[in-house]
Parts: sequence; C-alpha cells; structure tokens
Amino acid sequence: MVGYDPSTNGKKNSKAEVAVAGSASGLVTRALISPLDVIKIRFQLQVEHLSPSDPHAKYNGIIQAARQILKEEGLTAFWKGHIPAQILSIGYGAVQFVTFELLTEFVHRTVWQDPRNFSVHFVCGGISACAATLAVQPVDVLRTRFAAQGEPKIYRNLRHGVMMMYKTEGPLAFYRGLPPTLIAIFPYAGFQFSFYSALKQVYEWAIPVDRKKNANLKNLLCGSGAGVISKTITYPLDLFKKRLQVGGFEKAREPFGQVRKYEGFLDCVWKIFQEEGTQGFFKGLTPSLLKSAVSTGLVFFWYELFCHLLSCRNA
Repeated sequence: MVGYDPSTNGKKNSKAEVAVAGSASGLVTRALISPLDVIKIRFQLQVEHLSPSDPHAKYNGIIQAARQILKEEGLTAFWKGHIPAQILSIGYGAVQFVTFELLTEFVHRTVWQDPRNFSVHFVCGGISACAATLAVQPVDVLRTRFAAQGEPKIYRNLRHGVMMMYKTEGPLAFYRGLPPTLIAIFPYAGFQFSFYSALKQVYEWAIPVDRKKNANLKNLLCGSGAGVISKTITYPLDLFKKRLQVGGFEKAREPFGQVRKYEGFLDCVWKIFQEEGTQGFFKGLTPSLLKSAVSTGLVFFWYELFCHLLSCRNA
C-alpha cells in the first residue's frame, strides 16, 4: 500500500524502510528509462518542427532520433547525465515517499479523513512531490544540461559542471525553471498518486481475485495508467521547465539547431506559442508518455515490492 493505511493495524514499514524502498525504486527505474528520457529532452528543446518535412529539424521521430544519437554520439549518449539523474532519483524517491506517508498519516489522525481517498492522495502527493523537488532541483538542472549537450561537451563531468555553472551563472542557476517545475509537479504527482489508488480499486473490482495473486502485475499496470494520465494533463509545463533550465547554456545547444533565450516563464510560453504554435507545447509528448508509462509503473511496482520484502524481513 502506498501511503498510510489504517487497516494494517500497526503492521507497516518504518519511515527508514519507506525511504530505502523509495530510493531503490527510483534507482532501478532511472537506469531502465534513461534512453527515453534523453530523447524526450532533445525533442523538448528543439525549436524546429519535429517533422521530416522541416529540412532544418535535427530530430523528427523516436526511431530516427535514436539512430541519430547512436551514430553521432555512441551508445553511452543514451545515459548522458546518468550520475546526476541517479542522485536525483534516489533523493527524490526517498523524500517523496516518506513525506507522502507522513502527510497521509497526519490527515488520518487530525482531520479524520480516509487517507486512501482520491482527494487526499492528490493533495498529499502534490505536496510531497514539491518537497522532493525543492530538495533535488539543482541536480535536476544538471541532469537536463548533461542530457542536452552535444559534442564537444561543455561539461566534462559532474564536478566540472557544478563549478562552471557556479562560476559563470551564479548559485541561482541551479534553480532555473523552478516556478514551472513546482507548478507542474504538484498536479502531476497528485494525479499519479490519486489515479494509482483509483485504478487499483477499479482493477480489483473488475478482476475480483485474491489480492495477493497478480499483485505485482496490478501495481505495474495501474502505475503505468496513472503515469500516462498524469503526464498528458500536465505535459506543457514540463516542456517550459526544460526550456528554462538550459537558459545560459545556449552554446552547447548550437549543434542541434536554433537556440532561444527566454526572459522568464511567461516569455517562454509566449515565444513558443508565437514561433511554434500550440503544437510546440507538446513536443516530445510521445516519448514522454512512453517514459511516463514505464517509469511510473516501475516506480510503484518496485516501491511496493521493496516495501513487501523489507516487511517480510522484519516479520
């Protein structure tokens, strides 16, 4: 069970175990979905249309982009920025799931609301994601830049990237794109948690079998469904975030086509609308949905599995 469940009668994982399970689920999932993430980021940052009809477009589809990256940058390019991405996933998973457990338990004990209902999971999921985002935002900016840069590399490694950003752009550079990130992450994560819980209830109603049977498959499918729904609803905000995170990093983007400078969130939205139309708000949606389906499904799958293994170890 994700979140506080009063029906467990005290038999639940400790907060330390929740943190371990959240970190482990993030680590395993990140390693598996990194190639889709790199392609998604490249699509989001491309100013030109994602179409073969645009002669200036470097990327125009998932298969074409994968072949292009493999040819020009090698297989390891699909894991560019993997170290900061793993630090991000481990820290984010721990903070998010522990905060979610604490908040749902708090709601149950103080407001006397069922901590498993849709609205509670939405609000608690959104707040927990915001807390996790504030904790790891600098690493997320680094991860985006590593995934975005071409050859020759601007940042040689994580240490060099941190030093260059601090020296040339100042400490606030590590929080580029934070406003749209927080605006996007609250509903995205809120919908993830609430739809995951709702889809599990629908699954158990549609397939009324022993809950212990096919539990892993149920968690995977419901997590994937929650990821697709959440990402579709909130996708444009994720794209705005990525465009703002590479501000001041234009030189590394030159091999990929046109570059743009944005003065802020609203300026970013307006310029994309003017130059790329409303379809520009959804660039990279297909790989993003694939990534979200796989990553959200795996995160909940691994989290519930690790929690179960930890509880069995202590039984």
